[in-house]
Amino acid sequence: MSVADGPFVVGVDSSTQSTKALVVDVATGAVVASGQAPHTVTSGAGRESDPAEWYTALRSALAQCGDAARRASAVSVGGQQHGLVTLDTQGRPVRPALLWNDVRSAPQARRLVEELGGEKVWADRFGSVPGASFTVSKWAWLAEHEPESVRATAAVRLPHDYLTGRLTGAGTTDRGDASGTGWWASATEAYDEDVLGRVGLDPALLPRVVGPGEVAGTVRDADNELPFSKGTLVAAGTGDNAAAALGLGLLPGTPVLSLGTSGTVYAVSRRRPTDASGIVAGFADARGDWLPLACTLNCTLAVDRIAALLGLDREAVEAGGAATILPYLDGERTPDLPHASGLLTGLRHDTTGGQVLQAAYDGAVHALLGALDRVLDDASDRSAPLLLIGGGARGTAWQQTVRRLSGRAVQVPEARELVALGAAAQAAGLLTGEDPAAVARRWNTARGPVLDPVERDEATLERISGVLAGAGPLLERP
Repeated sequence: MSVADGPFVVGVDSSTQSTKALVVDVATGAVVASGQAPHTVTSGAGRESDPAEWYTALRSALAQCGDAARRASAVSVGGQQHGLVTLDTQGRPVRPALLWNDVRSAPQARRLVEELGGEKVWADRFGSVPGASFTVSKWAWLAEHEPESVRATAAVRLPHDYLTGRLTGAGTTDRGDASGTGWWASATEAYDEDVLGRVGLDPALLPRVVGPGEVAGTVRDADNELPFSKGTLVAAGTGDNAAAALGLGLLPGTPVLSLGTSGTVYAVSRRRPTDASGIVAGFADARGDWLPLACTLNCTLAVDRIAALLGLDREAVEAGGAATILPYLDGERTPDLPHASGLLTGLRHDTTGGQVLQAAYDGAVHALLGALDRVLDDASDRSAPLLLIGGGARGTAWQQTVRRLSGRAVQVPEARELVALGAAAQAAGLLTGEDPAAVARRWNTARGPVLDPVERDEATLERISGVLAGAGPLLERP
């Protein structure tokens, strides 16, 4: 770790699997300390996690940062999107949080779309068509299946809201994360009382939406295990993708492909997105612009699972063969197939395990690239390199698959933990008065090698598209 004079800020990434904390020098962007602690997530159709465990993980990650964290002047939390956190009158979780990749609320999502008048109505008013991932669908599921939990709920929060609230003692969120709920309307930038009434959610239970650049609060003197001084500034925080966009210092039109537990493609836009197909979620960003985004549920973990089933290292791919895999191990969001399972076809006597593994990579990347053109607007530079980020971005097999199926140059930023860096940039903006994205550009976080484009593999893309088009009855079966 480098030695720096400060001031320091802390950026937090509370993801599905773990919480990470970085202490960053505001002047240089140097990471002077870091820590990480894991979370527990249930398996099966339900994906749940105890919010109290996130806070324990945060304290552990901060403790690993040592004295540097105690010198921090501001802190911000980036967190996994969409999760439903229900709190009682004492601020304690009523039940485990329903996470973004919990698909049990798919029937409630479909019903909500129909009740409000269809996909176009949702897209025009909210910017997005809700699926099982969205918080409004999860609340509707909870009301239907656990009414006693709803009755015990005195506050509804998103994951990053919960951690920010533990720091400040106040109920706040930001426009970026709120835009993924399904009850914050992008057309008015406010909570929508019509939808809240339809799902029986009192708006008084929701957090205040803090504007870009505003202070959410200060650290309260309520936990001696936190390293922060009382009065340390707390930024609004945001959802993980909006935080990563800040961490890259994204300018409008620059495409990003993120390879993590989920896969995402997104770009900052000046125009409010409204995609009635539901493929693109019209999220707000953390600055005042927009972040059209498409997300898949199955990315690095799904491919790693297939590698494990084959007894292969994740890099042991081989070219050739006609195997096709749709790696929808957790159901899928893009395309909208919440009950789908993985599908493998095209096996021959001479098919190798490495070819099957490559087919899993191809299937995962195909879904993301299929949504990329919908994400990018007319102002986007279609020849610009794809910024490849996330846990899979440094994997050779992932890099080569994205290059081959996109036909585009690929740039891999050297900076790691971009969600936490984006949160740190947001915290730094409170101290300096700068635009957080400008802070990240000053830190040069997107710097990294550019891999030249290769000829696009149209044959593989067409084969996967053909399998997907013909497999409807299998993929839609509960």
